[in-house]
Amino acid sequence: MPAGRVIPTIVFIGALALALAGCGDGQPQARSAAAPPPPQVAVAKPTKKLVADSDEYVGRFVAVDYVEVRARVSGYLDTIHFKDGDFVKKGEPLFTIDRRPFQAALDQAKATLSQARANLAFAESDLKRSEGLPRGAVITQQTFDQRVQAERVARASVESNEAAVRQAELDLEFTELSAPVSGRIGDRRVSPGNLVTGGTSGNTTLLATIASTDPIRFEFTFDEQSYLRYKRAVDDGAEATSRLPVRLRLIDEPSFNHAGTMDFVDNVIDRSSGTIRGRAEFPNPNGIFTPGMFGRVQIAPKAPAEALLVPDNAIGTEQVRKYVFSVGPDNTATPKYVTLGPVVDGLRVITAGLTPDDVVIVNGLMRVRPGMKVAPQEAAPAAAAAADANVKTN
Repeated sequence: MPAGRVIPTIVFIGALALALAGCGDGQPQARSAAAPPPPQVAVAKPTKKLVADSDEYVGRFVAVDYVEVRARVSGYLDTIHFKDGDFVKKGEPLFTIDRRPFQAALDQAKATLSQARANLAFAESDLKRSEGLPRGAVITQQTFDQRVQAERVARASVESNEAAVRQAELDLEFTELSAPVSGRIGDRRVSPGNLVTGGTSGNTTLLATIASTDPIRFEFTFDEQSYLRYKRAVDDGAEATSRLPVRLRLIDEPSFNHAGTMDFVDNVIDRSSGTIRGRAEFPNPNGIFTPGMFGRVQIAPKAPAEALLVPDNAIGTEQVRKYVFSVGPDNTATPKYVTLGPVVDGLRVITAGLTPDDVVIVNGLMRVRPGMKVAPQEAAPAAAAAADANVKTN
């Protein structure tokens, strides 16, 4: 293109641009300056429900009775009458120690007793004859005193040998070891043929252990403040604290399905930890609870009362305070600061800050600011709680 034609073309394009700009100066920019529509949120009134104020603690199961089976006499183990891990009843035979030495000792003790009784009979008859004889003429006083003494010695010998027979009978009885309590027995610690050391010394042989299973106890600790709250919640004083109803769940269970009763509260608060030991008792007919097993116990010192509940996703945080957005008649979102309680059936208990007539935002909380107008839509609190995943994406 020739240079003379380029310049007029540029001038024409510039003039056209100025003309178009001049035409746009008088048009209001309504579309770009228009306010955004109010955000859509799901709202619902708090759910009313009977809720028990409860606390939860972690503890362990312990057996009501735990016995170490040890022999009272020494001897060679002859027979074992159970299988490892069996449930045994009180009085069932467990072990038998070789009875023959003890049977021989009993027979010998009985023979010695018979001899002592014969000596006593002779001494009594000899003394009886002496009592009818005149002193000094036929029998001297010294001889009479000797016969009295012989009768007394013979009588004492009989009593001593009777005690020896009873001891020998006990030793023979102790060769049969039976279960002192009902429960589950562990594995045997000694095999037949081994020498068992018995007696009352500290080096006796441990044969097995038995732990009772039904009922079973659950031990846990709680703080001093909770102890005072439990004590004041009951009507009968400190003794009634040990009769509070409790519920329990195992580590693989979602809810507290096992009911029990507190049967003991310790009499001293531990100075180092500031806690006190409590104990609850639970029926265990199926043997599912095992001593040493962990569990979580729930205590409700008060009767259930009506409470207000909202989904957890309806609750916001402002530093240390918790709040929910309440929507008024003019669809304005207003924050209300609340006090939280426990979670019940997936909903959070609100102990203070809400009324039953409040309309709470349960979905879309992140889109709302205080004083903002919203477009509310009705939603059930339970459904909103279940839609927690959708709320997080918004």
